[in-house]
Amino acid sequence: MGTRAALRLVDTTKLDRDQWLEVRRGGIGSSDAAAAVGLCPYKSMLELWMEKTGRVSASVPSGMDHPTFWGTLLEPYVAVAYTQKTERKVRKLNAVLQHPTFPFMLANIDREVVGAADVQILECKTAGEFGSRLWRDGVPEYVQIQVQHQLAVTGKSAADVAVLLCGQKLDIHRIERDEDVIGRLTVLEARFWEYVETDTPPPADGSESSAQALRHLYPGNGSTLDFTNDEALNEVFSALAVLRVDLEEKALQAERLKQTIQQAMGDASRAVFDAGEVTYKRSKDGTSLDAKKLATDHPELVAQYSVPRPGSRRFVLRASNN
Repeated sequence: MGTRAALRLVDTTKLDRDQWLEVRRGGIGSSDAAAAVGLCPYKSMLELWMEKTGRVSASVPSGMDHPTFWGTLLEPYVAVAYTQKTERKVRKLNAVLQHPTFPFMLANIDREVVGAADVQILECKTAGEFGSRLWRDGVPEYVQIQVQHQLAVTGKSAADVAVLLCGQKLDIHRIERDEDVIGRLTVLEARFWEYVETDTPPPADGSESSAQALRHLYPGNGSTLDFTNDEALNEVFSALAVLRVDLEEKALQAERLKQTIQQAMGDASRAVFDAGEVTYKRSKDGTSLDAKKLATDHPELVAQYSVPRPGSRRFVLRASNN
């Protein structure tokens, strides 16, 4: 593969948000890498493909309720804490970098580590109460892929991942360049980018992200297709029909077991077993809007505040009883 230095594609200090998003659309960035190879827990290959082909806008979450907001806000403080803990100097790299051989591989680096022979890149992360669970056994796989992508683009040998857990604990993990991982990653990313260049959707993976992408990609036109002579798709249909029956039976069995425990617990809120525990607590009382009564008593208000909602496709499977 070689370890030639990255190309400095564009200076980000001269880009507004729309220009930066357009540059990002032109390749696979480090934050895209795990999704591009089908290993991101939050985004499917299909959703990423729709972003890269311009069918949907890239999702850049905002607002104080989203972890990305706090990650961006706290990134400089994580970098400062890293310097204080390691005594290594870091600096911002205001550029989108490009792989010298594979132009579709791009990277934004949080910080460069200055003057250290053993590490050259700092990746800053934050994780709240829920997200911190993913770090119990070290760096999550999707972050490892992100960092290996950065090492591939830059030609560097190692990166530190500094993660602020629950706002009070800083952990630092070293990730060394792995040529085998980078080789496989490059091949898989090239395959994904071929989907983009040929405008061919990648296969759906069963995730909610893929389901949403399919609904957006194919809104439906009322036509009928005849797959009776397609052997492969007929096998898929039969397997799905059998699996659905099995799932319904297992769901009923699970509900019976759950109700057995609920009945044994009575009014208790917690039950302890030799293999774990169950909690069965009452939620706080709340209020809800009686939309039907409101429409009857004040139809003019309902009309004033009603907004159109597009319909969605519903997948219904009916197996023949042969």
